[in-house]
Amino acid sequence: QVQLVESGGGSVQAGDSLRLSCAVSGQPVSSFAMGWFRQAPGKEREAVVAINWSGTVRYHTDSALGRFTISRDNDKNMVYLQMNGLKPEDTAVYYCAAQNYRSSDYDFWGQGTQVTVSS
Repeated sequence: QVQLVESGGGSVQAGDSLRLSCAVSGQPVSSFAMGWFRQAPGKEREAVVAINWSGTVRYHTDSALGRFTISRDNDKNMVYLQMNGLKPEDTAVYYCAAQNYRSSDYDFWGQGTQVTVSS
């Protein structure tokens, strides 16, 4: 059974950095395209950034460009989201998700980790 567990969230000041981690179990992370999503209070969940099977990165929100970096460690079966220059509008619950190669959508989701950025 595939499980995704996020960690690394917290409360920080504007301008600080955080690195979120997503531990994948039950299947090699290299078999998935991985994505990071977030949901702010009162808003719909939005895609932030994703990395596909070949390592190609796609940003889904312009605000993450130049500040957020997604990476994958196949040996550790982990995916990371490095977030620099955090802003109050980055406050949200952050989720990682995994998509199988033949799937048309994300198949597995983590439980989320809270990120709160104060000004």
